[in-house]
Amino acid sequence: MDMGMDMAAFSRFSRTFLPGEVIFAEFEPGNTFYFIQSGQVKLIKLIEDVEKTLDVLQPSEMFGEMAILEDSPRSATAVAQDVVKVLEFNRKNFEVLMSGNPQIALKLLKLFVRRIYDSKRRFMILTLEDDQAKIADVFLMLSEIQAAANKDDGRRVFKTSVDDIARWAGISPTLGRNILNHFVVQRRLEIYPDRIVVKNISDFARFVNSRRKKR
Repeated sequence: MDMGMDMAAFSRFSRTFLPGEVIFAEFEPGNTFYFIQSGQVKLIKLIEDVEKTLDVLQPSEMFGEMAILEDSPRSATAVAQDVVKVLEFNRKNFEVLMSGNPQIALKLLKLFVRRIYDSKRRFMILTLEDDQAKIADVFLMLSEIQAAANKDDGRRVFKTSVDDIARWAGISPTLGRNILNHFVVQRRLEIYPDRIVVKNISDFARFVNSRRKKR
C-alpha cells in the first residue's frame, strides 16, 4: 500500500534489520511504527497457540501504527524476511511530522483507517477453522475493498494471484492452489494468468457464514 509520499526528508529516522531479526514481538509495549524502504517484513500472530502469518509487507508499506493510535501492546510479531531498511517513527517525532506536514498528515490518517480495517478483517479470516472457508472469505474481503466497482449480478473479477489468495488466507500456496482448483471444478470460479473470476460472490458469503455459525 503506497502512501504516495516522498519520505526522503526523514532519512534521519532510518534503521536496518537483518534477516530473521525480530523488529517487535506480540504483546510487548510499543511506541514506534515503521515505513518500509526496502526488504520484506512478515507479521505473525498467535491464534489458539498456533503461529499464523498475517501478512508479508513490501516496500512503501507501513506497520506498527496501532501502538501510536491506541497506546496498546503489539498485536503481532514483526520479523525481517531479509535485510530490511525502515523509517522508524516514535510518538514524539510522529507528532512533529503531523503538525508540520498537513498533506502528509491527511494521507497518514486515511491510511491508518484503511490499515485498521484490513487488520481486523484479516483476523476474521484466520479465525475460521475450515481452509476452504478461509479462501472464500478472502474473496469476500477483496469484494468489500473494491465495493465501488461491484455489480449486482454477483460476478466479481479480482486482479490477483493464487499465491496472494493463499497468503491472505494464512495457508500454504500448495494448499491454496488445491482449494482454488476444487472451486474451479465446482464451477464457482475461473482462474486466469492475470485474474481470478468468482461467478457468484453471494454463494461464497453463504458458505462462509455457515462455517462461522458452526464454531
